[in-house]
Amino acid sequence: MPCGKHFTGRLARSTVPGVKILLIGASGLIGTAVHKTFLDRGHDVLTVGRTSGDLRFDLTDPEQVGALYAAASPVDAVASAAGDVPFKPLADLTADDFRAGFAGKVLSQVELVRQGLPHVSGSFTLITGVLAREPIVAGSVASLANGAVESFVKAAAIEIAPRRINAVSPTVVTEALDAYGDFFPGMPPVDLADVTQAYVRSVEGPLTGQVFIP
Repeated sequence: MPCGKHFTGRLARSTVPGVKILLIGASGLIGTAVHKTFLDRGHDVLTVGRTSGDLRFDLTDPEQVGALYAAASPVDAVASAAGDVPFKPLADLTADDFRAGFAGKVLSQVELVRQGLPHVSGSFTLITGVLAREPIVAGSVASLANGAVESFVKAAAIEIAPRRINAVSPTVVTEALDAYGDFFPGMPPVDLADVTQAYVRSVEGPLTGQVFIP
């Protein structure tokens, strides 16, 4: 299976038998591309979002995470492409901003794993981002959240076998440079096609406890 920063061709249909995937955040830029890629590769995808998708749940509420699994279980894999954090200069951030960012990107994804263990037979793929490694102005909450998710993935991997868990950690995507490029000066962008490869690698491959950087 080709996977690398410089591969830009279309991924072939999966050699892994089709699996049932819960895709969180399928309506976003990355989620839409991941959704199409999984479908093209022969997987059965259930999309989940607050206001759109096959299933509608607010995953910042642990009770709704439980309700999601009650509605969708059993599944082979969970893939998350969503996580909300506030972007403000550090001097303007409040304690509530940090709580909201931690709930929106860290705790929501942790709950997907914690509550998903009885319902998911294969793998979890969470999303982080470049700010765990290369911070930007006004990105303190995102850096904190991304780093926390990546540490959680490494810790969870040693406890949840035979299930697997990984994270995908992209930088700004090429297709969003017009809107967000100014916030990431000098950082090379990544194509959506490369980000989707990382999700495929996590779901279909054998590795666990990894942070895939497209």
